[in-house]
Amino acid sequence: MRITVWNEGRHEQKNEKVKAVYPNGIHNVIADGLREHGLTDVGTATLDEPEHGLTVDVLATTDVLLWWGHMAHGDVQDEIVERVYQRVMDGMGLIVLHSGHHSKIFKKLMGVNADLKWREANEKERLWVVNPAHPIADGLPDYFELPHEEMYGEPFGIPEPDSLVLVSWFQGGEIFRSGCCFYRGRGKVFYFRPGHETFPTYYDKNVRHVIANGVRWAAPTKGPRVWVENRTVPLEPLPESE
Repeated sequence: MRITVWNEGRHEQKNEKVKAVYPNGIHNVIADGLREHGLTDVGTATLDEPEHGLTVDVLATTDVLLWWGHMAHGDVQDEIVERVYQRVMDGMGLIVLHSGHHSKIFKKLMGVNADLKWREANEKERLWVVNPAHPIADGLPDYFELPHEEMYGEPFGIPEPDSLVLVSWFQGGEIFRSGCCFYRGRGKVFYFRPGHETFPTYYDKNVRHVIANGVRWAAPTKGPRVWVENRTVPLEPLPESE
């Protein structure tokens, strides 16, 4: 399975606090976490590369794409968004992380703005597994905690998930649907909430476990390719109309 980790990469260039936590970029820390879980065929791409690093050839050989973005959603070219969208429709898996809920690709796939409440207050986040039978929950404890995270709160403006795996509680009292699964075309999409850029979230063992499980769940399957056309030929002869 070939995996590509895409990261906007702007915070690491402009914010010393972020650079101190992720000196080699968020994408490389996420990629390292995947390798720890035996997913070794991992590449990375960033916003400032030609075609954002998501060329036709790169996407054609990518089975699962991970997406982290925040301050430069608008800088992502619409042509690249459409390219990623078509690959998801064709079966490529997509893992959208943290503030990627406002990325062009996630909003296009969801058909909504995906708005939510938020607060930066260095507060504790407790993530509860609410669907222990789901493959993404495999090997997780009943819950796990992150000592410092940004708060996201409901209502979260997304369609009803096909599966809900994780729900977060925050020290300030809010709750949030933190692990949401969707089917789009032949592709699978997993939204996973934690990952504010100033906290070492992507070094956490449970966060890495969830992401690795999410990648395995989102991997393409060999189902039939369905073409939707305005007019189709019947499979059997039809009775003549009177």
